[in-house]
Amino acid sequence: MSENIFIDEAIITVFGGKGGDGVVSFRREKFVPKGGPDGGDGGDGGNVIIVSSIEKNTLTDFRYKKKFRAENGKNGQGKKMHGKNGENLIIKVPVGTLVYDYETNELIADLKYPNQYVVVARGGKGGRGNIHFVNSKVQAPTIAEKGVEGETRILKLELKVLADVGIIGFPNVGKSTLISVISNAKPKIANYHFTTLIPNLGVVNMGDGNSFVVADIPGLVPGAHEGVGLGDRFLKHVERCYCLVHIVDISESEGRKAEDDYYVIREELEKFSPELAKKLEIIAANKADLLDEEELNKRILNLEKKLNKKIIPISAATKMNINKLLNEVWENIRNMRIDRQKEILMSLKNAPEKIKLNVKPVDIEVPKKVRFEIIKWDEGIYEITGRDVEILLKKYPIDQKDARIKILEILEKSGLEKTLKNLGVKEGDTVYLGNFAFEYME
Repeated sequence: MSENIFIDEAIITVFGGKGGDGVVSFRREKFVPKGGPDGGDGGDGGNVIIVSSIEKNTLTDFRYKKKFRAENGKNGQGKKMHGKNGENLIIKVPVGTLVYDYETNELIADLKYPNQYVVVARGGKGGRGNIHFVNSKVQAPTIAEKGVEGETRILKLELKVLADVGIIGFPNVGKSTLISVISNAKPKIANYHFTTLIPNLGVVNMGDGNSFVVADIPGLVPGAHEGVGLGDRFLKHVERCYCLVHIVDISESEGRKAEDDYYVIREELEKFSPELAKKLEIIAANKADLLDEEELNKRILNLEKKLNKKIIPISAATKMNINKLLNEVWENIRNMRIDRQKEILMSLKNAPEKIKLNVKPVDIEVPKKVRFEIIKWDEGIYEITGRDVEILLKKYPIDQKDARIKILEILEKSGLEKTLKNLGVKEGDTVYLGNFAFEYME
């Protein structure tokens, strides 16, 4: 997989669609000179939905595009016509993507299987048209609600590669060489640490139509669980594999003991994820070709005794015992893979043809008693403000006559007149509400 296109983390901002505005309208038909109100409601805004897809295998779609908006709802129309709802925005991500709220770090969804989906930003509710505001006192209301803004959310997307086998080990023990020998991957190979900056993925063909995916996990050094060497970003890619192939350098060509390397890597695994550390582990002692047979056998026996585990000596360079290693891996993972494939097939079989949502749009609820404050800007100039006042102004367009009356009625019931008098507001003073100026009258 190309270093240029593999993206395993992304930060994006999603916007639910705004609800359409309700409309003020009256019947204007021939022979109906004084038709009643017929303003329709605005449509609801679209939702933003993230869906896991087998069509995607990286988060590269989000490398440059960072903002995603669902469609706004359409405004209502006359003749009681409802505005069209905004289209939902579907964002496809690879299977294995974790979706977090960036600001709280809350895990929103773990998309382990194909066709799983989650609504990450709801659309806003459409405003009601003036047909809803007729009453015994007002037969021709000039008021309609505004559409509500949709949700805005910053998300962190994190991809965990769904490899069957994770190849781990100290830098420069031969992981990249091994994966190039056993699979179709073509990683960079050089004799220095941190050559690999992305997980190399490869498919290993076992014949008879059988294959499995291996991931060479780079950056694993002392302190990797804390982010040293970027190890914490790469360790997550082996969390879901069935088996770990742990490579050690039996030749000890860089002056480190093979058992010391092994224990350091194991400690990093256990600190990063106790569950990961419990996975089946196959230990392969690489660079066996650099030792004569007698020295190799001596070191293998010594290492098996110290680790109390079976060791397979290999040489990625000469392909010594490579088939033996692959057969050992395949025998251990084949049944686990079959079980997982059954789960995936079942999830695909049970996936609905069309996404069915039971999501209520974002709505603004006007409090029964509005809290407000009065700011005195200058002699005879005041402003009514506050969070509840902002809610009122978002709900009702103050440029509509009956909307202004409704807003003032709500404020009156909440004690506006009394508060103004207590502040010494006099007749003729100017009182601002939003972008509208009133002349105060008793």
